[in-house]
Amino acid sequence: MASQRLKGQEVELIIVENDAPLTGIADVRSFEMAAQLEILREGYLGETTDRRDSLYRGYRGRMELHFENRDVLDLMRRLVDKARRRTAGTRINVKATFAFPSGERVRLLLKDIEVGEVPIGFGSRSDYGTIGLEFEGSDYNQL
Repeated sequence: MASQRLKGQEVELIIVENDAPLTGIADVRSFEMAAQLEILREGYLGETTDRRDSLYRGYRGRMELHFENRDVLDLMRRLVDKARRRTAGTRINVKATFAFPSGERVRLLLKDIEVGEVPIGFGSRSDYGTIGLEFEGSDYNQL
């Protein structure tokens, strides 16, 4: 019997601003995250191949949200205010919970993300409106 794999319906994402979950933002359409690793290579005299090492440079990711209410636009305004230094001490975290079919639950906490582009789009008259968040961070925890 083949084991079941994790699907998107078993992944819950919560955006947290200054330790308060943004419960009005729940329509997460897609999410991806990547650890940023760099391979270092150095060649030495008398050796026929390079030696390799690696370096961790943080993580980056992106998510796409659908509009259900104005909370997504309010978040966008707060992100712009943070980048323009209009509000002090704002921290945005992302908590991802993976509920595996085996019953095991793993959480990732993406701490103090920095957000880049925040595009808003409407593909057509019948498409739902979307907003994207491209983000990076220094470290994450597995809980």
